[in-house]
Amino acid sequence: MSATQPLRCLFAKVPPPPRRPLRRTFHNTTCLYVRPSPKHPSVKASDLGLIKDDGKKRDARFTAKDLPSYSESDKAALAKRYTPAQITALEAGEAAVDPQDLIEQGAMREDSMRLKYLDDLSKFHPVVDKRVRAPEENYDLNLRFKTEHELLGDVASFMTDGYTSHEKSVEEQEKGKSRLDWIKFMDSNRLTVGKEEAERNPYTYLAPAIPKLKILKPKTADDDDVDAATRRLMRQTGFDAREIRRFRVKNLVTHRVVNQTRLGKISSIYCLAVAGNGKGLIGIGEGKSAENAEAFTQARNAAVRNMQPIPMYESRTIFGDVKGKVSATVVELMTRPPGFGVRCQSLIFEMCRCAGIQDLAARVSRSRNHMNTVKATLQALLSQRLPEEIARARGRKLVDVRKVYYDGNL
Repeated sequence: MSATQPLRCLFAKVPPPPRRPLRRTFHNTTCLYVRPSPKHPSVKASDLGLIKDDGKKRDARFTAKDLPSYSESDKAALAKRYTPAQITALEAGEAAVDPQDLIEQGAMREDSMRLKYLDDLSKFHPVVDKRVRAPEENYDLNLRFKTEHELLGDVASFMTDGYTSHEKSVEEQEKGKSRLDWIKFMDSNRLTVGKEEAERNPYTYLAPAIPKLKILKPKTADDDDVDAATRRLMRQTGFDAREIRRFRVKNLVTHRVVNQTRLGKISSIYCLAVAGNGKGLIGIGEGKSAENAEAFTQARNAAVRNMQPIPMYESRTIFGDVKGKVSATVVELMTRPPGFGVRCQSLIFEMCRCAGIQDLAARVSRSRNHMNTVKATLQALLSQRLPEEIARARGRKLVDVRKVYYDGNL
């Protein structure tokens, strides 16, 4: 045995010194030794005369002489940014400030009725603040709306006012009423007969109306930007236009096909597309047309129309290993642990992205035809057997031990 082993064991029993915490316990502010020193000296409220700490009056301690004045260097700095007229306006505005206002309005209250929060009392908040009600004298029991004849009389008097007024010149009378005059008349004209205060500022016991936000409604089939094919798809599937736009659509196969007829060969474009919402819905569709864009639109609508839900384990992979076979193409899909990723060829990878599968391994044996590979992959995804179905077929009861050991936090 080595001679240093007993000494090493002796020092191993000594507990390490406790680490000094960088922050105080149960407080969200930094420690005193971590706080940076201020760049400028602190200005206390007692130095400005805003609090009573020595029993003296504020009027005697803070006067107009205590207000700082501009030095020559300050005026030179202001002259680089402002014009002489603006500097004169600044000096006149500061000279108009009464020191008594700074004492009364800028002082920090010390009484028991002071506010516990900072608020701009000059502004009225329609939800938080209480409404300033109109006096009861503004109520008029005989208030009524003007009749149509009375309203036409107001409009007629407004139109003929410019021609009968002797204060305006002949040019102004011939010019007539402008649009601004008409807007002012509509804003100021009364619609009732009675007290003016009863219409301008009525007395009521109703609470102020809460402001409402403009809610953006989803577009429906009645919108102008939705074509006829999309409207037909919305009626068949029940999805709205916004949900259809959010689906992940990928064109997997595109090639040119020829149809032999008695009139000759008629060529067209064939497209095979896959669509999904990334949460377990997936479908494939085929389209054929003379134009490439029209063929893809047909394939996309067919894929959305054929979407089906597939079972997913933990919303990331499949239940066990499955196999699908179409013609001579055989596709094997295997489940994988978290973080494995999707390791397969490009066609199966795009289908997994549309379905929302995150961990998967795949193998394509025998023929590797693209069309058959896509169809075999969808067949394998839909052929999964859930553990509940297997337990029910065997006459057993399935219990998820994770809900027991982890208290349901999966």
